[in-house]
Amino acid sequence: MLLGLAFIGCQKKEAAPAAGAGMQAMPVQTVAVTLEPVPQSSEYVATIKSRRSATLQPQVEGTLTGISVRSGDRVQSGQAMMTIDPLHQKAQVEAQVATERQKKAVFDYNSTDFDRQKKLFEAGIISREVYDQSQQAYQNSKADYDSAVALRKTQEEQLAYYTIRAPFDGIVGDVPVHVGDHVATTTMLTTVDESKDLEAYIYVPTERIAQLRPGLEVDIMDTTDKQLEKSKIDFISPQVDSTLQGILVKAPVHFGPETLRNAQLVKARIVWNTAPTAVVPVLAVTRQAGQTFVFVARQQDGHFIATQTPVVLGDTVGNSYSVTSGLSSGDKVIVSSTQFLVNGMPVMPMGAAHAGA
Repeated sequence: MLLGLAFIGCQKKEAAPAAGAGMQAMPVQTVAVTLEPVPQSSEYVATIKSRRSATLQPQVEGTLTGISVRSGDRVQSGQAMMTIDPLHQKAQVEAQVATERQKKAVFDYNSTDFDRQKKLFEAGIISREVYDQSQQAYQNSKADYDSAVALRKTQEEQLAYYTIRAPFDGIVGDVPVHVGDHVATTTMLTTVDESKDLEAYIYVPTERIAQLRPGLEVDIMDTTDKQLEKSKIDFISPQVDSTLQGILVKAPVHFGPETLRNAQLVKARIVWNTAPTAVVPVLAVTRQAGQTFVFVARQQDGHFIATQTPVVLGDTVGNSYSVTSGLSSGDKVIVSSTQFLVNGMPVMPMGAAHAGA
């Protein structure tokens, strides 16, 4: 009996490790890595600029007596925006109008007199000398009158310069002047930017020169990475900016002033090409000390173990990361219970799916 009990006890001790080994294999969900077309891109800070922008400066000197717009207002072409004191110019116009009337009276008299002298000369009543003098007086007075009319028109045109008007439909920029300021022809009054035909100005590092070409796709995004518009490069500068050491490229933007404004900073992602790349779900990625890892279920001695694999991530693709290195097509990436896994731990894959799912 003692020998029998000892034999049975040995059998139980030998079976215990096998049972323990089965319990250690953690059930996990996996996805099979496949290669999917992923855009290869770079992100830059871009500046929104209007294709049509004007800096308003006065064409006359004087005291600013009125400002009828504020920064951000939308104006229409020809709309009055500011007024410079026109009293002195109005006085000059009125004086010139009076001079014009005087010249007109002299011209009218000489015109009538010339007609009369012409008839008398043709009738042989007066001499050629008297007739020529009458004709000369008529021509002189006509020239004086024409000159007075031209000068009056010039003064009136000059008077129009005392009202600053919008050169085209657009949005008013900063207004640094105030009522009562003395302004000269060098004073910056404000700016007007057309509210359509915007462009994104992007400076691309010189090492990317070989990849730049018209037609490259550009994703315009706000500061929260929300995509605003998909555009394409339509201009590449032939010169390198000496300050930024970059190449200026432009992409048209069609959003209105409600969304984007002149001089606004946005994000611009230039898509260089699209290449087959491995992708993994976001849930599969873990981070330790700044390094990114995934756990791959690899077969070893007839069972699976969790292998901690370092990866280099690229851009996000929906709910997945693109992986530029570290994985191969067909690898089974673990997507469940990753917080409980350690390198080399036995696992039991419960299913496989497409990596991009």
